[in-house]
Amino acid sequence: MKSFAISGSPRENVGKRDAKELRYQSQVPAVLYGGETQTHFSVSAADLKAVVYTPVVHFIDLDIAGTKTQAIIKDIQFHPLTEQLLHVDFLQLDENKPIAIEIPVKLTGTSPGVKVGGKLVQKLRKLRVKGLPKDHLDNIEVSIEELEVGKSVRVRDIKLDNLVITNAQEDTIVSVTTSRALRQAEQEAAKGK
Repeated sequence: MKSFAISGSPRENVGKRDAKELRYQSQVPAVLYGGETQTHFSVSAADLKAVVYTPVVHFIDLDIAGTKTQAIIKDIQFHPLTEQLLHVDFLQLDENKPIAIEIPVKLTGTSPGVKVGGKLVQKLRKLRVKGLPKDHLDNIEVSIEELEVGKSVRVRDIKLDNLVITNAQEDTIVSVTTSRALRQAEQEAAKGK
């Protein structure tokens, strides 16, 4: 999985007033938890943009006043009107502890059902998976080479090594449905007989 380096500075004071002052300085208050102690720090909003505004999942190499740790973003809070980053929660990674994250789904191939006029409908764009950090993938590839009209790929059809998918097994990832044009063509063909 890809890794991204971010440096932060520790926060002396924790509270609403101090967090507001940090935001005026284009800093985002953050917390790192999952280790022995929680660490409150601030990160530049510009550094976070490359990690937050992307569908790709990254491991983050945090450098907080010389202390380096590997983490993932667990939660992000945005302002409801301005969409400004308000707060970020980082979860410290342990190589021996499994973590649960959402990994994007990447469709591969061309569906024969789409070639004959069907409509490709992707219902899940990310899958929740649980496993050790070293086993996590950049994306989960789902082949649609065999997908005919009226068929679908479900979560139970995906097999991953050393990872467990925690979505419901009956959830549909992608399907090919009958399009309006294909339905009209079938109805006209039935009337012509």
